Amino acid sequence: MRKKNKKFLLLLINKLVDGSITKQERDGLFRFFINNQKIDSWPKEFSSAETIERKIFNKIKLELDDKSYKKSHKTIPFFKKKLFKYGIAASFLILVALTFFMNHNDKLNEQPIIVNNNIEIGTDKATLTLENGTVIPLVKGQKYISSNLESTGEGLVYKSTNSNNTSEVLYNYLTIPRGGQFHVILSDGTEVWLNSETQLKYPVAFVEGETRKVELVYGEAYFEVSPSTEHHGMRFKVYHKEQDIEVLGTEFNVKAYKDETNIVTTLVHGKVNVNRRGDLYVLKPNEQSILNLTTNKITLNEIDVYYETSWRSGVFAFKEKSFAEIMKVMSRWYDMDVVFKDKSLEKKNFRGVLGKEQNIEEIMLAIKNSSSIKNYEINNKTIIIE
Repeated sequence: MRKKNKKFLLLLINKLVDGSITKQERDGLFRFFINNQKIDSWPKEFSSAETIERKIFNKIKLELDDKSYKKSHKTIPFFKKKLFKYGIAASFLILVALTFFMNHNDKLNEQPIIVNNNIEIGTDKATLTLENGTVIPLVKGQKYISSNLESTGEGLVYKSTNSNNTSEVLYNYLTIPRGGQFHVILSDGTEVWLNSETQLKYPVAFVEGETRKVELVYGEAYFEVSPSTEHHGMRFKVYHKEQDIEVLGTEFNVKAYKDETNIVTTLVHGKVNVNRRGDLYVLKPNEQSILNLTTNKITLNEIDVYYETSWRSGVFAFKEKSFAEIMKVMSRWYDMDVVFKDKSLEKKNFRGVLGKEQNIEEIMLAIKNSSSIKNYEINNKTIIIE
């Protein structure tokens, strides 16, 4: 490789890592890795694929953990930032290209079959059901305002109160369909990010002097709980029909989909108690409880919370996840069906970062180039993987 080209490519990788890369530069970098399949084309200065991958992941995690940014933009979901979207998409493309290059993938000549691609990128949308049964669609770009709440179409904010001083509790339901996501700020200031195919039940106002209670009916939600010290010591509980979680003021993620046999609780900050029919499990930061509904047993594991919570920041990050698990996540976000022609492919593992703003053809082409799948077909709202 010419010295001039080598220097330019090293510059692009550094720009990718520090977040200053442009879309044009990103595309050029991607094309280079795709078009140079001989191992002697690799400059030694690039180091190993694993080293570059770790740099990229560290950059992403640094962005996600930027507390000063979080405090100054508290009510705006992080996935709205364009620079971050570019960085994530670039990161994923590079990871894919590196994996492709290092494994001498020769499947690029097999073109995917696209027939009436009707698969759309997920977006902000939800259905709000009021205490009187009124159903209100919340759609990105449309505002809704009432006496005690306001929606921008991308989030829902309840007016702060000193807590309800009566015993009557009025509940709302927020339902997120497949292909949707939403952000809600409850009346006590607690923030909740809701993933696709999720339903949350919560009071319009919490009762003064009583534990603040919400119910995750099903799906996945990330909670940033307003501390009990700001509410006269009132604790916060998240109920599910199979378990409940008690917190004092913390951040955690709960995944409890109807079509999965595990309920997964991941603690990011603070401390929570997971209660399963009288059995109490205390979680520390970077710990996860997995309730197996088949065996009725709970196991605790130390994990990297980034991979479990990245969805709320505009990406899906996977570390040694099977294609079956990954495509289930993708099917919810893109509201599509997935068929594996070869069932053995369901167990193959994948590691990488997928941008939630990428269209499905970009996602599938990247997965094809980084794995051992032969090809795929998109037909209306169904993906068939070979």
